[in-house]
Amino acid sequence: MESAIDEHLQCPRSLSRRVHDDYQPPFPMFAGRSGDDLTQVVMAYLGVQFREENRQDAVRAMQHMVSTFNLSDGPGNHDISFHTDNQGYGNFIVVGYWRDPANYCRWLRQPEIEQWWSSDERLLDNVGYFREIIAPRAEQFETLYAFKEDLPGVGAVMGSISGEIQEHGYWGSVRDRIPASQNDWLQPDEELRIISGDPDAGGRVVVQGHDNITLIRSGQDWMEADADERQLYFTEMLPPLQAGMDFLRDEGHMLGCYSNRFVRNVDIDGNLLDIAYDIGFWRSLDRLERWAESHPTHLRIFTTFFRVVTGLQKLRLYHEVSVSDARFQTFEYINCHPMTGMLRDAQR
Repeated sequence: MESAIDEHLQCPRSLSRRVHDDYQPPFPMFAGRSGDDLTQVVMAYLGVQFREENRQDAVRAMQHMVSTFNLSDGPGNHDISFHTDNQGYGNFIVVGYWRDPANYCRWLRQPEIEQWWSSDERLLDNVGYFREIIAPRAEQFETLYAFKEDLPGVGAVMGSISGEIQEHGYWGSVRDRIPASQNDWLQPDEELRIISGDPDAGGRVVVQGHDNITLIRSGQDWMEADADERQLYFTEMLPPLQAGMDFLRDEGHMLGCYSNRFVRNVDIDGNLLDIAYDIGFWRSLDRLERWAESHPTHLRIFTTFFRVVTGLQKLRLYHEVSVSDARFQTFEYINCHPMTGMLRDAQR
């Protein structure tokens, strides 16, 4: 049994774990591994927002974003998703992962990208755009997988996978898997603030984040699942999951959830795939934990997962959770409605 925290990230604790040293988890789970050469990653969420009548314009914009990943210093892994938000807008999100922030910076500064984003033409397009980018240090994120091959998300750029880990299957295990939590409560220090633009007027808006904003990406992949597992997912797992995600999307601001999007993966033409995941930005890990441990919407998700997990063969479940420093965050919006992402809760 391994610790979820890799050896080179372990240090003497000043804050104790939630379980004792001889705790035995109820089923096997695994964590992504990387060498000590990985010190920081970049997670870039690049969005296109549109009304249905402008869908083809949005598809072309999404395809352009994906094409820029083929330029030098592009991401080591990416995927594309779609969701309809609670204001009725469609949203494509292209997500890229870099294992070296220097590569990301070189990619970002290429004229094909920098000039395209800053061009006044973006203000005249029939769609809106956003980019929500965080760059957690190696000690600021954790991963958890029920499988060991073809890791999605940040796991794809980490390079390896652990053996069975100990820190899972109990409340507080996410925090216990984040290396920084050995000596840091990971509390927020400020509030979200609008630093340029006006969300109600449209145009370009920039939001300043704060330390320890928490991002969770929690996914389900049923592409290889057989008929029985698909039935299990759609009839038992998805209904409480969908209800919980809708609650956080519509009412999560009361609990400290800045933004929640339950998305479906798509191909380059926007066709739906049999993969879904949640993208949740929270004020703090503490706020995420409170919802997970006590709110009925998550308790239903958790108990359903525990009931079915040991019988899963091809249905792939995973998540990644990170905190990040304010200086390594970017939240920018172009012609997006004022309920988009961080715009809703940012102080004017």
